[in-house]
Amino acid sequence: MAKGYFGRRKNVWTVAKNAVEKGLLYAYRDRKAKKRDFRALWIQRINAGAREHGLSYSVLMGGLKKANIDLNRKVLADLAMNHPEAFKAIVDKVK
Repeated sequence: MAKGYFGRRKNVWTVAKNAVEKGLLYAYRDRKAKKRDFRALWIQRINAGAREHGLSYSVLMGGLKKANIDLNRKVLADLAMNHPEAFKAIVDKVK
């Protein structure tokens, strides 16, 4: 499992064992952090798209809930970035 490590981390047993264990801990931790990071990115993109149309993120999300529009943040962020006309149509429904 230490293949590709540099220096003593690859061929000295105790150092390699410690490096591999630490790497596995980082992998477990960062699988959780990745989800948080992407959610934060999606929220930033939605907020930027909403502010172009005169709304804040929280007003937009509250309006979506009131209008019974069930789109998750990943889809909304994609629409805001790649399909601004579709995102504008959603914002107009919220307004």
